[in-house]
Amino acid sequence: MTKNIYQFTCNDTKGNEVSLSEYQGKVLLIVNTASQCGFTPQYEGLEKLQNTYPEESFCVLAFPCNQFGGQEPGSNEEIVEFCKLNYRNTFPVFSKIEVKGNDAHPLFAFLTNEKKGLLGTGAIKWNFTKFLINREGEPVNRYAPSTTPDKIRSDIEALI
Repeated sequence: MTKNIYQFTCNDTKGNEVSLSEYQGKVLLIVNTASQCGFTPQYEGLEKLQNTYPEESFCVLAFPCNQFGGQEPGSNEEIVEFCKLNYRNTFPVFSKIEVKGNDAHPLFAFLTNEKKGLLGTGAIKWNFTKFLINREGEPVNRYAPSTTPDKIRSDIEALI
């Protein structure tokens, strides 16, 4: 049975397969994102977190998703352009995926099974749900979309 994220692969925005084992040994914050959401300004806070900690210790991983109100309609290229232009994001943005339902990416099926949401439900309810991953690749916490990146800082520091 899978106990960490390192067995999963995801596509980058150019369609290249990336093994999450490339991030082994780092604390990660995995976030499902959208460019036209009320929570989109959190990209700025995510970038601040990315720049706060050494690259070898921490990384934000963004996974765009269009399942919530159609708030991520753009192509992968448009999403990357939006993030760089508006928020100067330097962290990896992966290819657009589904994070809930029968077609949920296996990574998010694993994360939502390991860390339940409010009232013990596994399903992601909206954009900018966040999962904190320890250096061993294990999910240690899940945060609601309304939890801003600065509120996660102390949890990240405890793992670094």
